Amino acid sequence: MSTGPSAPDVVVLDYGSGNLRSAERAVARTGVDVLLTDDVDAALEAPGLVVPGVGAYAACMLGLRAVGGPDVIAARLEAGRPTLAICVGHQVLFSSGIEHGAETDGCGVWPGVVERLHAERLPHMGWNTVEAPEGSRLFDGVADERFYFVHSYGVRELEPRDGRLVTWAEHGGDRFVAGVEEGPLWSTQFHPEKSGDAGARLVQNWVATLRPSRPRPSDGTVGGRP
Repeated sequence: MSTGPSAPDVVVLDYGSGNLRSAERAVARTGVDVLLTDDVDAALEAPGLVVPGVGAYAACMLGLRAVGGPDVIAARLEAGRPTLAICVGHQVLFSSGIEHGAETDGCGVWPGVVERLHAERLPHMGWNTVEAPEGSRLFDGVADERFYFVHSYGVRELEPRDGRLVTWAEHGGDRFVAGVEEGPLWSTQFHPEKSGDAGARLVQNWVATLRPSRPRPSDGTVGGRP
């Protein structure tokens, strides 16, 4: 359950997936208040929500469902509240994932199947460039930088449309979705929290979207800070 004298600016959703603390630290470095919790109300109400993810698709979906994660993500999308999903957190936003011949339903926010990459060398581990679309806010200032990937699965097809920007990357000749921006929901296949200065700037770009929705205190300071 969430605790403390005031509500956090950002909640990192704890649903049993790894990499929680590094995601928490990456967001905290931007200067906002961060809470790591599985509290559904806190996840719904926070100005920003981070959905991390490490490991198998099916296991992440099982943990996410156990804390009501799919409903939280859907409700935040409908309410226009910013959410950032990372790695398997990004993958589970799609329709389904196939691992070892078994298919698992995802959150279904975007159409697409997460499948094993057609590359000779897997996992795709290390630094790689991305192809960010014009007008991307997520990659503002870092579109030409490299980011850190650790994965063997990805989505090969996702059509851009009005309000949806798709960023791509390539590994071993296989092209896959590296990031999506649609309204308040942004996601990355790579790990911004492990991507040095470029990743820090990307996280800052996302945190900057929270500020218009944060309440202005009566003493005239912004976000409770002079």
